[in-house]
Amino acid sequence: MDVAWATDLARRLLADPLPRRWAHSLGVSAQAERLAPIMGGDAELLQCAAVLHDIGYSPAIAETGFHPLDGARYLRDVEQADPRICNLVAHHSCALIEAEERSLADELSGEFRLEEPHLVEALVYCDMTTTPDGKVTTAEERLQEIFSRYGPEHLVTRSIERAAPQILAASRSISEKLAALGG
Repeated sequence: MDVAWATDLARRLLADPLPRRWAHSLGVSAQAERLAPIMGGDAELLQCAAVLHDIGYSPAIAETGFHPLDGARYLRDVEQADPRICNLVAHHSCALIEAEERSLADELSGEFRLEEPHLVEALVYCDMTTTPDGKVTTAEERLQEIFSRYGPEHLVTRSIERAAPQILAASRSISEKLAALGG
């Protein structure tokens, strides 16, 4: 795994067409870097997945309109990326719940497996404690931001409402692990 490769790829796909999404991705990557002391040998894997998690929004690769699936497929089919990175991108931040709303759950789960719980939890934490502009926030504030951005009837709002207990539990768990290390 090469964080420099992952960062450069995300920059090429996001920086010009979607600068705010790029800023968010850099912020998520910075959060992943902060988690290195609790991630052990998976620290670089997490940081790669963190910076790449939203590449599926790029107009250059978007196909289904569901960014976790589009990004993971691009990484697998075009970049021949490590399958674990692809799996993490595909399933980031409870994506299977939104996939159900979009009738894409069978495709997502059939093509990409759910990674180990500590990795899934860490990526949820990194994504859901980073604002759209790349700043650190709380998971609770991030959830409220998503609800207000999409509105009450949007499928993203419905998905995030369903995922909120998992998101908040992941945030608490990672925060506790960081606190135990004095971070």
